[in-house]
Amino acid sequence: MSRGTILGIFMFLVLVYSFKRLPNDTDTPPEWARQAVWYQIFPERFWNGDTRNDPQLRDMEGGWPYFFPANWQVSPWTSDWYELQPWEKGIDWHEHFDWAQPGEANFNAVAGLRRYGGDLQGVIDRLDYLQDLGITAIYFNPLFEAASLHKYDASMFHHIDNNFGPDPEKDREIWAAENPGDPATWRWTTADSLFLNLIDQCHRRGIRVIIDGVFNHTGRAFWAFQDLLKHQQDSPYKDWYTVLSWDDPKTPENEFDYAGWAGVKDLPEIREDENGLLEGPRRHIKAVVHRWMDPNGDGDPSDGIDGWRLDVAEKVSIHFWKDFYRWVKEVNPEGYITGELWWEDWGKNKMYNAAPWFEGAFDAVMNYRFARAVKKFVIDQKDQIPASAFADSLRAQYRDYEWSNLLVCQNLMGSHDVDRVASQVVNPDRWYDHDANPMQNPAYDPRKPNAEEYRRLRLISGLQMTLPGAPMIYYGDEAGMWGGDDPDPRKPMVWPELEYQPEKNHPLGRPRDPDPVTFDRELFEWHRRLIALRKAHPALSLGAVDFFLTDDENRVLGYRRYLDGQDLFVVVNNSAETVSLHLNLEAYVSGDVRLTNLLDDHPFQGPGVSLPVQCEPYEILVLKVQP
Repeated sequence: MSRGTILGIFMFLVLVYSFKRLPNDTDTPPEWARQAVWYQIFPERFWNGDTRNDPQLRDMEGGWPYFFPANWQVSPWTSDWYELQPWEKGIDWHEHFDWAQPGEANFNAVAGLRRYGGDLQGVIDRLDYLQDLGITAIYFNPLFEAASLHKYDASMFHHIDNNFGPDPEKDREIWAAENPGDPATWRWTTADSLFLNLIDQCHRRGIRVIIDGVFNHTGRAFWAFQDLLKHQQDSPYKDWYTVLSWDDPKTPENEFDYAGWAGVKDLPEIREDENGLLEGPRRHIKAVVHRWMDPNGDGDPSDGIDGWRLDVAEKVSIHFWKDFYRWVKEVNPEGYITGELWWEDWGKNKMYNAAPWFEGAFDAVMNYRFARAVKKFVIDQKDQIPASAFADSLRAQYRDYEWSNLLVCQNLMGSHDVDRVASQVVNPDRWYDHDANPMQNPAYDPRKPNAEEYRRLRLISGLQMTLPGAPMIYYGDEAGMWGGDDPDPRKPMVWPELEYQPEKNHPLGRPRDPDPVTFDRELFEWHRRLIALRKAHPALSLGAVDFFLTDDENRVLGYRRYLDGQDLFVVVNNSAETVSLHLNLEAYVSGDVRLTNLLDDHPFQGPGVSLPVQCEPYEILVLKVQP
């Protein structure tokens, strides 16, 4: 081979590699996600916009706990969360489960039976609220048809839950006319159509939409698993699940056994080999991806969802996720994929370094590492880390992740799987996501935060909106909602026009001072102001970061966000005392300097570049140099 030929091949490879690394190529996270402000919605608890579709007993058949009292009814939206409704008081859990003590109320189990009627019309009704807050992207917890309140036990992936749509009975008729294993027979239900309408209304407002993809397991009512139960080895879906033993029709017992997610038999695990999901479920999920990302199949994805959040992502082979990534990007190069990837070892409080998944599998993860660092810095008291250690913990993550991925990671504090941030503040000095409600930890306090604790909440949201990464608000955190780990973070949303019963009951029957439940207008306005500030200054979402001040003695942190000549200086007082300091900006500016706090327009100035600055307890300043 001649030197000229070798050189030509080399230049061709360089060109190909360069082309592959262009910013707009599909291996780069979508640009829109860098400036996203996320809002997570748990659909059943956001708002009941259409009472005609409220769940009935038949809608919950086949779901845990596999029985429902005859006098069951939808729970009042504004009731005291821990107060048992009349139908709940009559349940003797010992009759159904041997782990329950006779006469035990068992609030955790009762909460699993509750329905409040939240639906898609409720989300549409509240889009003005979300737009006013400044939200630009919504992550929905599972929307697919399922018997449970949480929908992580899907009975199908190609239809929205009929109780989220306008005509549940009509949707049942449509299901019955399909072969769920053949995408050519799939039709659009009334719930599906309402969801597509919701997507359209969100897109018209500049709001992106992603949904939960739960592709590690299904519910027992999933159509393929039901066929497997009925036909056993003769089922065309016999390879979709990990069957441990088949039923012997010659015996009266049912020997059929299978693997469930984390050992939970309610959630049959989809079978994998060394390459991930097997061909049958793989083809089905690919069809599901196309259905929701390009609903009319015309090659224009603007009428579909904008991406996926992938549940229990570490339980599925990364080889499958890389295929999934390609499917998504083929439909929509600007599609966004984020994974639930957090506990590598929950018992040892060890979280994953997600970097391997950013190599062709995910654009982002739900950034629980960020949440844990903020908790240690702001929330914990006895175990609090100093400003320098907080900065170091963030720098470690910045070293682990490519900057393009880091900027689109969802910086959250709470979710449907952990206690709300307000209750984290009330209950400090625990490992994140451990001992996080009164049933797990009798010392856990379910009360409302006090005034000082709310100041720390404001500081936390300030950090979310000014540090690298895309901030994510769990529904109601901006309104001051509180609550422990599951089921407590799934309370009905608190709306300003409703009158709620005070919380005066305790899940363990202990005495408790009543806590008024109201929409916190001041906290809402604080979030709205922060979001507007983030949108107005791209340095806060796209800029680099430099920690220029770590005063451990006074618990003060300072960092600079900078982009294209724009510098913003963030100063954090993480103490209960007012702090006065001289802010030395000699490395960044020269001459006499005048700064303005963009959060309240308060000026700071002085001769030279060392400015006297006063920070109130748990205050965050976002300072901009004025000409």
